[in-house]
Amino acid sequence: MASVSLPTKNGLTDSSASPSSSLTDALPSKAPFSYYNRFAKWRADLGLPFPGNVENLQKEVKATHLTNLFFDGARADLTKSMSMNPLFQVTHSFALGSQTSAPSYNFGAMFANEKVFLQGGVDHDGNVNARLNQGWSPGNVSKFQAQMSSQPGHNLLQVEHDYQGQDYSLNGKALNPWPTDLTGIYIGSYLQSVTKNLALGVECLYQRPAPEISELATSYIAKLSGTDKNWIATANFQPAGILQATYWQKLSEKVDVAADLQVIAAPARRDAIATLGVKYDLRLATFRAQVDSGGKVSALLEQRFTPTFTFMLSGEIDHWKNAAKVGFGVIMESTSLSQEELEAQMAVTPP
Repeated sequence: MASVSLPTKNGLTDSSASPSSSLTDALPSKAPFSYYNRFAKWRADLGLPFPGNVENLQKEVKATHLTNLFFDGARADLTKSMSMNPLFQVTHSFALGSQTSAPSYNFGAMFANEKVFLQGGVDHDGNVNARLNQGWSPGNVSKFQAQMSSQPGHNLLQVEHDYQGQDYSLNGKALNPWPTDLTGIYIGSYLQSVTKNLALGVECLYQRPAPEISELATSYIAKLSGTDKNWIATANFQPAGILQATYWQKLSEKVDVAADLQVIAAPARRDAIATLGVKYDLRLATFRAQVDSGGKVSALLEQRFTPTFTFMLSGEIDHWKNAAKVGFGVIMESTSLSQEELEAQMAVTPP
């Protein structure tokens, strides 16, 4: 086929140019990036809020209930702050007289600045645990957690990365991963705001305890919140027949209420439990009370006599088992800094 010569600026012909090369130059070389920028601009114009992440989906409910805060027996936490910015402190923790756990002692240390959070501890049995959070940029954090124990099967290594976008969050973690045969537990989650009040997400858990054994479980997540964020409702459903639904509401500046419902409707087991709790934040005290459908009534009082001394009193009555638990504890904090230095320095928020 004969080539076509195109005129140049000086009237001469250029046999090297062709219609095909001219059409190629006219095509947008950055079309995919242009489409992505348009899509990103469209999402930004929606003004969708950040939905939080899946791990902290029930954060407000857990802060209102005392399930993770209750203790029995006696405990004492002694904290010494060496510096406030960067934050560095050491803690001695004692616990004894519990009906559910043996007496224990734990020594812990913590360091934190704007990008790094370090925490480590060792107990009287020689078990060591450590945490490291590294913030690379706002909303982009890598997390590492390790636990070493003399008991077989209690060692743990967890690697995690958390990314927070403008209207979504993405998280991936691996527990005891082994690179050669890919054994371990792998969890990935994604939560996306679809409206200003509704967020939907999914979480996948892949277990591979041995090369020939594997299992995949998926959870579907929904989060509905008020415009002023004064109430939040969440739901977590697994196709295997497990449902967890929570509701939290701030009634006033000092009163929060929360409800939690867990239902198991699997073929091998059918069970359900409902929990209702309330939290009062007073000027120098915090009081939590909780009751569940299993017949348990519990309460926890944290009384701050001074900014550095807190007294705690907890109690639980199980009406069905006709049993009761009581606990009391103290938290004492000391610092080498003066009051003026404490007020002048800002507290550090770990990544």
